[in-house]
Amino acid sequence: MVRKLEGKIAVVTGGTTGIGLATVKRFVAEGARVFVTGRRQAELDAAVAAIGPQATGVQADSANLGDLNRLYERVKKDAGRIDVLFVNAGGGSMLPLGSITEAQYDDTFGRNVKGVLFTAQKALPLLVDGASVILTASNVSIKGTSAFSVYSASKAAVRNFARSWTLDLKSRGIRVNVISPGPIKTPGLVDLAGPDAAQQQEMLDYMASTIPLGRVGDPDEVASAAVFLASSDSSFIAGTELFVDGGQAQI
Repeated sequence: MVRKLEGKIAVVTGGTTGIGLATVKRFVAEGARVFVTGRRQAELDAAVAAIGPQATGVQADSANLGDLNRLYERVKKDAGRIDVLFVNAGGGSMLPLGSITEAQYDDTFGRNVKGVLFTAQKALPLLVDGASVILTASNVSIKGTSAFSVYSASKAAVRNFARSWTLDLKSRGIRVNVISPGPIKTPGLVDLAGPDAAQQQEMLDYMASTIPLGRVGDPDEVASAAVFLASSDSSFIAGTELFVDGGQAQI
């Protein structure tokens, strides 16, 4: 069987849990060598141990430019190039208008906008011509969501990055695309409901009721979309947004 990413060098930020970890596993299964980042060393070590020798962990906060410099110095030293860049690190919290704080804004935009911007920009010297760059946004960027406006706005910015960077990088044939998940059962999503298991399940059940397919998604389903955009199967796709949301924002 021909593996879709055989011999490729990939970088996945925010790859220790959820969508990022599922994608690292799929990239490795498809033949890639992956450099994976996480902010917490213990979680990073556990993820790399679970994935195996084709994964290299580099502790990094994507909103910290010094950390990004260390990441790419390691990639340059060990591999010399990047074929696939999956800019996945990010996050946010819920506050309604009237309760939004400067700290929440700075944290969310630092992780989801500043971090995405400089993760991509600092990778440019290592990206090969024809590379695939994949950004993680969210389907909330195109719809209203109560108490989630700061996060939603940050993900709308990510969507425009892909449009604009596709033009900036067209001379090098680098494809920039966005994956926009809907509700996916990850620790980050479940934690929004707080520590109570009953409240977490209540939130998941409510979300499932808003999705035409009748359930929340699995991280591996997003990873499948990432493999598609990383591989030559998507060779004529650039600047697009691929929704993995069970139809939630499409109907």
